[in-house]
Amino acid sequence: MPPKIARLAGLGALAACGAFAALFLYVAYISRHTATGGMMPALSVVSWISVGLVVLSLIAVHVAVGKQLLYIGRGGGPRPV
Repeated sequence: MPPKIARLAGLGALAACGAFAALFLYVAYISRHTATGGMMPALSVVSWISVGLVVLSLIAVHVAVGKQLLYIGRGGGPRPV
């Protein structure tokens, strides 16, 4: 992979982490309990935990892949993880 493309892909992978965090905040916002409706508080917490674990794992993978791609973009070869 050319270094320029690897650098752009690495930056894109790291930028996707922000999108995942925004998506989690949106899900947390729409699933909260309000006085006029919404989910029950216990179900809100369960949904926040379940979606939060998925988002955290996606962020961890994208950070690892992004760091590797940025390393390749600086001219380094593939390195063991």
